[in-house]
This record gives sequence, C-alpha cells and structure tokens, in this order.
Amino acid sequence: MKNFDQLCCEKCWHTPQNPCEHFIQCCTEGPLCHNDEKCRIEISSLRKRLRYEEHELPIIIIGMGTCGLASGAGKVKETILEELKKLNIEAIVESTGCIGYCAVEPIVDVKLPGEDRVSYCEIVPKIVPKFLHTVLIEKKIFKEKLLGTHGKTNQDARNINEIPFFEFQRKIVLSNCGIINPDSIDTYLAYGGFKAFDKVVRLMKPEEVIKEISISGLRGRGGGGFPTGKKWELAYKQKADQKYLICNADEGDPGAFMDRSLLESDPFRVIEGMMIAAYAIGASQAYIYCRAEYPLAIEKLQNAINLCERYGILGNNILNTGFSLHIKIKKGAGAFVCGEETALIASIEGKRGMPRPRPPYPVQAGLWGKPTVINNVETFGNVPSIILMGGEEFAKIGTEKSKGTKVFALSGNVKNTGLVEVPMGTTLADVVFKIGGGIPNGKEFKAVQIGGPSGGCIPEHLIDTPVDYESLKEIGAMMGSGGFVVMDEDTCMVDVAKYFLTFIQQESCGKCVPCREGTKRMLEIIERIPQRYSSGKDKNEQLLRFKGMIHLQRLADVIKDTSLCGLGQSAPNPVLSGLRYFREEYEEHLYDRKCSAGVCKELLTFTIDNEKCTGCGICLRKCAVEAIVGEKGQAHYILDEKCIKCGMCVENCRFDAINVN
Repeated sequence: MKNFDQLCCEKCWHTPQNPCEHFIQCCTEGPLCHNDEKCRIEISSLRKRLRYEEHELPIIIIGMGTCGLASGAGKVKETILEELKKLNIEAIVESTGCIGYCAVEPIVDVKLPGEDRVSYCEIVPKIVPKFLHTVLIEKKIFKEKLLGTHGKTNQDARNINEIPFFEFQRKIVLSNCGIINPDSIDTYLAYGGFKAFDKVVRLMKPEEVIKEISISGLRGRGGGGFPTGKKWELAYKQKADQKYLICNADEGDPGAFMDRSLLESDPFRVIEGMMIAAYAIGASQAYIYCRAEYPLAIEKLQNAINLCERYGILGNNILNTGFSLHIKIKKGAGAFVCGEETALIASIEGKRGMPRPRPPYPVQAGLWGKPTVINNVETFGNVPSIILMGGEEFAKIGTEKSKGTKVFALSGNVKNTGLVEVPMGTTLADVVFKIGGGIPNGKEFKAVQIGGPSGGCIPEHLIDTPVDYESLKEIGAMMGSGGFVVMDEDTCMVDVAKYFLTFIQQESCGKCVPCREGTKRMLEIIERIPQRYSSGKDKNEQLLRFKGMIHLQRLADVIKDTSLCGLGQSAPNPVLSGLRYFREEYEEHLYDRKCSAGVCKELLTFTIDNEKCTGCGICLRKCAVEAIVGEKGQAHYILDEKCIKCGMCVENCRFDAINVN
C-alpha cells in the first residue's frame, strides 16, 4: 500500500524533507495537491483504507498495549496468524494500543469488508480456532466473547459506547487509543493528525496560540493544576537565545498508568501537542523524560519521532515554515522524586535528581539555566483538540474552575479496571459504580484513594464529591496525576497509610530534613500501632505507641508546612485523611488491639477448634516456629506468644479447624 509520503512525493515535492505547502491538508482534508483530481481521488481512497472504511480483505486488530500483552495478546496474535494460514484465509492483521477496558483484555477487533468493526474481549489462544471460524467463515457474530460494535446497534451487537464502561466517558485525550495503529504516522494523519499543528504554524502567531490555551482553561494534569496558558505566557515573555520544552512522563505513582497507556497507544498526539507548545513559547529543543520501566512506551515514542523526522514534521525548517524543533527521549532511572520538575531538570542535566528552592522558576531559569516549560503527557494530549475545537468550546466541558476532562487509572477492588476519561465535575460515585461497575464479590465500598502517595483516602459519605481540583482539595485529597484506587471493606486504613508512607520514605531524596526524617518518624509511629511485644518490653512500647499517636497530627503538619518540594509537602496526606475520616479504625487498633479488616497480622489471634481438630499433625509440621503443640490423634494447641501469624497452619489444615479472630 502506498503511504502519504510516497503519494504526495509524486505530486508535490522531491523529498519528504522539502514538502509542498499543502502537506498536512493533503493527508487529512481541505485543499489538495494543486487541486489535482487524480490526487484528490487517490488521497481520499487511501484515507478511507487507513481508517478501515474501504478494504477488500478482512482486518483483524489486536490490542497490544502493556495490559494486553500482560494478558497474553502476543500469544493470541501468533495463534491467529497460524490459524489463518491453516484456514488458507488472507487477512490483514494489525496492532493497536489499549482502548482502556483493561479488565477484559486481550481485546480483538474484526472488520469484514462492508461491515462494522466489532470488538471481542477475553480472547485466549485456545478459542482462536472457533472464533476465527465463526467470524471469518460463517461470517457471524461470536456472541460468547462479544464486547460491542463500532457502528450501528443491531439485534446481534450493541454499539461499544452503549456499554456502561464507555457510556459515561467523554474521550478527548484518549479518542484514538485502541483505534489507530500507534506505529503508523499515515494512520494518524488519516484520523486528522497534525491538523492542529498545521493550523497553528500557518495561521496563528505564538501569542494567539497562548491566548487560545488560556481561554480553554486547561490546567496542568500532572497534579499541581497550574494554568497551562499562564505558564506558556511566562516562558514566551522571557528573552533568551534558547528555550526548552519538557514532557514529564515520569509516572511514578503506585496504581497510575495513564501516561504509559497514552504514549503506547497514541504517541503522535503527544508529539503534536509538544510541537504546538514549542511554537508558542519559542523553543527549538524538547525532551521527553520517560521512566525506563516503560520500555514499550519508549519504543513507540522513538518510532513516532523517527517517522516525524522522516516526513519532515520534526527537524529543521518544518514544512518550510521557518520553525524548527528537535525532540529527544531521556530515560529516567525510577526515582519518584524526579516527577518534581526541578528534580527532573537536574536529572536531564546529568545531576542527581533533587529538587531545588524556587524562585527562580523553570520558566525563568530551568534546563541549563534557560527558560523551560514542563508539562505532563496528558496536558500535551489535550492541546491538539483545544486548537481544533477552539478554547471556548473546550471550556464548556467541566466545571467553572476545572475545564475539560481528566484521565484516571481505575484500579483496586472494582469490577471494571482500566483507563477512563471523564468530564471534570463527574462524581466519584459515577466513576466507581457506573463506569467501574461497583465492588466485586458482594463486598461493601469503603474508600477511594485518589492522587497517588500524595493524595488522600475519601470515605463513603463523600462519594458524591465531584472530580475537580477545588472540591478534592476541600476534603483533604488532590487530583494528582490520575491514580484512582478503589478499596472495599476488607481494606485496613492503617495498613494503607503504612504502605504509602513506606513508599514515600523510600523515595525521599533526602535533601530536606522534614521529608527525610519526618516521614521516617511517621512511618515508625504507624508501624508501632499494630505491633505486639513480649511482656518485658510491653509497658515501654505501649507508652511509645500512645505518645506517637498524640504527636502524629502535629508531625504531619510540620512536614506539610516545611518540606522543600511539593512531594514532601503532600507526603502526610494519606495519614491526615486517615485520621480525619477513619479515626475510629486507628483507635480500634490502638485501644482494642483489633483489626476489623483482618489485615494486620500482629493483631490476629489463631486458635484451634478442639471439636474439628483430628490431631493429624500437619499444622504442627508446617509451623516454622514450633508454636503448635499436641499429641498425634488428639486436638492440638497454638502457643500465642510464639505464633508469628504467618497463616501456614490455616492454609494446610484440611478440616477447617483453625479460627482466625
């Protein structure tokens, strides 16, 4: 198949690096090469084929994002290719990214000539023969694994957007994810890619671009929520011989995978957003700082950059406009603190990633002392849509102070895990119960942890809180980058606080005392709460436990007020929200020496039911600390002072004779 590069070269220019003035329009819509009718027909036909609208062969599209690959999509693809060969069926097999519904991966789409594209879920190798026979030979819907159609609803299949998981979403940033081939620039062009950049670079001045972004009300999606237009304007007004642009893809929050998924599924959108930003502030050099733990995202990004350079969309004198931009990828080494912008800058410069005091701010003196704008992946992903729809139209989405949509990584104790994009102002309840499908296994909802390690846990009575910057801040949480972890009744909030404090303490860069030492002291206090001690230490340790709880709130406030960077300042949030909304659970651990969720093993008591125990001796032999005693054939007994609560006896008892309280 010809690509846009080959086709347009025949009509307009000698090399892709020296394109005609209608390059982008040729590849999407609008004026075509010299109004040549033959070129018009060929371009239109090519665009339809790339969008899977016109084709003679069946097309099979497999979701090959990280979630799909983890669920076995690679093996599914191999099996499909082998089975097509056995059936002697010629078909086009394509790869795409993640459509967001990670809970039902692997997802495979089938598009027959003249028919709608149909999505199927949970396709595993063993059902591939039956699946292909049904959809390709019998030409019927494979109802066993049907997800939905991308066309009209009919008696056999409903439109995929009518599925609750998608019905309540509004996709802007994720609009191409799971739809296009992330390795094909031609496909991105066919879906309207780079139209926004073309509009900007030919028809708008930098200050006009900044004004449009300001009107849109777009705020940084990395967590801080600073107005994007304001940041660009500050950088634009700086006088310097060199300015830099950085895309922060150092996604370090536990449970967050928004940036990774977007980079894997639609890297060209992020690049286009960066190009528009660079044009607006006057930068000619850009970096994408992506954590090395995202090899697939880095691979897709590098391929996209290479293709853009080959097509003349990146490099010197882009599309003969006089604007130049070069993008490099910088791999992060996994330090959570490098998500903070000044630490990230230090890392790119080859220094240890540590925050520095501000001012000066990066827009004044950033990378190598030059004006620098840093935005995260999702922020850049919004920019092309804002330019095309207009700032005023974008501002109609969301709330008064929080405009547009927000992408969340929905995970935890919820049925429909995955990547979701909802308008600002959508309630937490809608995300959990309408999109997420509620809590599995008949369990009760307990809390939502939003905002990553620096966020807070929101209880059930606040579940109708709208998702926007101000509302979340009022209840002691924060938007963060987009982690959204749902917790059920079996979750211990003391254990949650311990988990996040452990993470924060390990990831502290150590530069400032409040964060380095304060989080360590907080962790020690939290760790003491469920611990049990021998009689010799009991009185002293009980005193320390109560004393620690008395000072916990004050310690958290000191850390929040005096830490150097935003990460340290928000580090106590999991504890503060826990004390605010789940104090009775802390008190239960402290006074009653009880964990209702049954998570804190130190507070559990293991006993043997004399009536059920047969004296088989299996639990005795499996106990590593010899805490179980008894004669063969007689009921055994657990020595509580020696028991380490490992649970091996429970796992190995065949008579359900061991009770855990």
